[in-house]
Amino acid sequence: MKTIKLGLALLALSTVPAFAHDKHGHGHESFSAGEPGDPTKPARTIEIAMSEMDYAPSRIEVKRGEQIRFVLRNVGKEDHEFLLATPKENLAHAEVMKKHPHMEHDDPNGVRLAPSKTAEILWKFTKAGTFEFSCLIPDHRDYGMVGHVTVK
Repeated sequence: MKTIKLGLALLALSTVPAFAHDKHGHGHESFSAGEPGDPTKPARTIEIAMSEMDYAPSRIEVKRGEQIRFVLRNVGKEDHEFLLATPKENLAHAEVMKKHPHMEHDDPNGVRLAPSKTAEILWKFTKAGTFEFSCLIPDHRDYGMVGHVTVK
């Protein structure tokens, strides 16, 4: 009986890494702002420039069900992030980032970019509401590096 319990315990532990999306265990099973986009379907492209404590544009409107290809360019002199979620989720994540400032994200709704780098995020907005994108590198969000997406 002990052998069976040990085997089940080891099996349970072996499945944990499959659910982790980054090295600090911040995996997401669902996303508040929608879902990762489908590259085989059309998308509207929105370019966002990230610089010191600013996104341009910082306000975006989309239709529910619309797929957006965000082209993100870090035109600043520091690393910056784009993390799409609710304000509540981003504030909670920002607290974790204060303890782990070099945390690397491996989620489809976020990216960290070094200066002069570009990345893309393909996102389908399936839920109506107001969401935000922000930079969660310590102090960046506090200094105003926040943008908003309104989904109608």
